[in-house]
Amino acid sequence: MITDPRPVIIAAARTPIGTAGGSLRDISVEQLGAPVVSALTGEFPGLAIEEVILGNCTGPGGNVARVVALAAGLPVNVAATTVDQQCSSGLDAVALGADRLMSRGGVVVAGGVESASTAPIRHRRAADAAAGDAYERAPFTPIGWDDPDMGAAADDLAHARGITRERQDAYAARSHERAVTSSEDGTFADEIVGIAGVHADERPRHGLTAERLSNFPAAFRDDGTVTAANSCGVNDGAAALLMVNGVDYAEMGVPGMRLLAWASAGVDPTTPGLGVVPASTAALARADLTWADMDVIEFNEAFAVQMLACAEDLGIDEDRICVQGGAIGLGHPWGASGAVLMVRLFSQLVGQERGRRGIAAIAGGGGQGVAVVVERCP
Repeated sequence: MITDPRPVIIAAARTPIGTAGGSLRDISVEQLGAPVVSALTGEFPGLAIEEVILGNCTGPGGNVARVVALAAGLPVNVAATTVDQQCSSGLDAVALGADRLMSRGGVVVAGGVESASTAPIRHRRAADAAAGDAYERAPFTPIGWDDPDMGAAADDLAHARGITRERQDAYAARSHERAVTSSEDGTFADEIVGIAGVHADERPRHGLTAERLSNFPAAFRDDGTVTAANSCGVNDGAAALLMVNGVDYAEMGVPGMRLLAWASAGVDPTTPGLGVVPASTAALARADLTWADMDVIEFNEAFAVQMLACAEDLGIDEDRICVQGGAIGLGHPWGASGAVLMVRLFSQLVGQERGRRGIAAIAGGGGQGVAVVVERCP
């Protein structure tokens, strides 16, 4: 019998997603990540973890993944790697974990963690060696290139594509409604690891209809159409997956989700949100599948206009995206969000058996995208 060598996810978990400055405001990045890693390894105590790979964008440095691994109680001989591909970091960590397993075998924990609430304040060094100006993010491009903030780029995209405020608000209202419904009916319960007494996502709230969303002011430009309500939030959270190589999985006899294909891609840095398009197209091509084969589609909803533009470019129905709520309704803990998408796929395909195949895709600052195609097994 020929065994499929491609990696399989056998467990997935995440923290609640907190609003920056909210319920998880005092929880450091390693305190967010460690309980999730511990929960996964606790499900399969006999497995020897070989590496922890975590995405992170704004943390304190010092190899966050290593600090999380030690805080989770893993042995000191377990290696750890931190990935920074901005918002794509958590999903790229999963792809890197898959590459590790394909080349080396073994067991990997992959995911992401972000604490926007406790992220350090950064200062540029001034010429006189005194403290320089504080800044919120590093450059996404070199000097001489356009380097728009994500919100401004979303407004530009709306203008260039003629995507109206009404369409954006309608999409966002649906995301908010789906997140509220899923939160209240227990859809997320089995995937969430409670932390600091918090057991539910903080952002979902009732009543954000398209009519109410239309009253929100433009967030990034006076004449813009992108608002705080038709965009994601700034959030805290962690998510991770326990991954094994396909040969070992064949002997385990447990439910799982196989990674069929994964891809990264770049786009013009002035349209960073479109990174979802070439990445997902490439991943599907590598899997020899089409959008018609996908039962669950999880894109990171950074902005409603981004999702609408990506759906148009990919030729898919926007209503198929994040059917249980996405980042507009749930929040976007930057470096963790790609891993959250994978947890959502695992919950729907393995836990709820809502079909057989799915795809996760996310865009990142600087004009990047990562996508992973999966299939429930056995």
